[in-house]
Amino acid sequence: MSDPLGLAIDRAAGARPIEGNTLEHHPDSAVALATMLTDMAAARQWIHLENYIIRDDHTGQRFADVLMERAAAKVRVRVLYDALGSIGTSRRFWRRLRQAGVEVRGFHPLLSLRPLEVLKRDHRKLLVTDGHTAMIGGLCIGDEWAGDPARGRQPWRDTMVRVCGPAVTSLDAAFGRLWQRAGDPLPADELDADPEECGTSSVRVVAGAPSRAHIYRSVQLLAASAAERLWVTDAYLLAPPPLYAALLDAAKAGVDVRVLVPGASDLPVLRNFTRVGYRDLLRAGVRVYEWQGPMLHAKTLLVDRRWGRVGSSNLNVSSLLTNYEMDLIAECQELTEALAAQFRRDLPRVQPRDRPRAAASETPATARPRARGATGTGTRGGPQAFRVRDGRGGGRRAAPGRRGFAPGDGVDRGLGVRRHRRAAVVLPPCDEHHHRRRCVLARVVFRVVRDAAPALAANGR
Repeated sequence: MSDPLGLAIDRAAGARPIEGNTLEHHPDSAVALATMLTDMAAARQWIHLENYIIRDDHTGQRFADVLMERAAAKVRVRVLYDALGSIGTSRRFWRRLRQAGVEVRGFHPLLSLRPLEVLKRDHRKLLVTDGHTAMIGGLCIGDEWAGDPARGRQPWRDTMVRVCGPAVTSLDAAFGRLWQRAGDPLPADELDADPEECGTSSVRVVAGAPSRAHIYRSVQLLAASAAERLWVTDAYLLAPPPLYAALLDAAKAGVDVRVLVPGASDLPVLRNFTRVGYRDLLRAGVRVYEWQGPMLHAKTLLVDRRWGRVGSSNLNVSSLLTNYEMDLIAECQELTEALAAQFRRDLPRVQPRDRPRAAASETPATARPRARGATGTGTRGGPQAFRVRDGRGGGRRAAPGRRGFAPGDGVDRGLGVRRHRRAAVVLPPCDEHHHRRRCVLARVVFRVVRDAAPALAANGR
């Protein structure tokens, strides 16, 4: 039976559907890291590890120990890291791996005879073992993703998918192509694995490359095809105008469009530009949520009940047009249900309620807000104030924090709550006297950056 949408995505993605796979959803970063370590320890032929960031912290040392142990057992171990993403990793760390028999390559060194190549980064996150199992997603190798329970540090929220089946061959081949760009090619026998079918999921392996826009065109098509729901989770959202318009058009057509982004980011400047784009999204009926836990680093897309996308690419110009990225686009009911369930599990930590449970104390109109991030009461008006608005345009000043609000209302970090029609969004506090002027200026800057050359967009992680 003809499937025009599937055919269009095949052409846009530059990838064919691969049948017979099993996909395991891993939304817990610490568990995903442990799974990767287990798969590496079980490898008997080769390990191909590719990541934008590999740190030399405790988590990086755990990976290094397993890699060196496997190399000592005559397993062929190859590590490809990005020279910019891993710029903080010491030379001693790489030297220790090489001395143990691990072949290590840095992708696009910063000091190069081709200066424009510096803009083209290897942003992929991929692990393939023996050509039979693979892990792909947005997770880097570092303590941020592992957390530290002893110090009360929660791991970053990220998503990985473990793949078993014929699609692993395509993932391994993608690793081989980028490995060759950094040096000699892989031996032929490291790409001859022929894993048997082990499930029913259909997978497209979308290898993003500079100027090819495979991932960009695929996401654009998926967004345009949404009829029921379009749920986006993204760490560094600064979508190009056509993709941004696709979100608006879908919402205006009655599609349930939801966008989940970090409330606190390791790149605050990019987060602020993301927030400037909220106004048009809200007016179109998009539901925008800001995650209130540790850094949200996942990159997922859920379209209706058919399509699920997980990978390394953020929805910004840098990822979509200038980086080497790796995404999975799956037709898999189990994965789409898992992504939807995880999105709903995230909502209690992000979604503000319609109204406070109890009346909050009024702040004198003459009181000046405290500096952003301040705590406690000041000498002029008490806690920092924000305004709660509803769809009718009404509002009143209220004090943030726990007084009058239940946990999970989205105000525990001094963030305000703004409502527009059926959409909900958490916004930072703002001095009401200068609010309009600042918003106009921010919108102008946002549009300039959004339309600028790809080199101006942040890489993220």
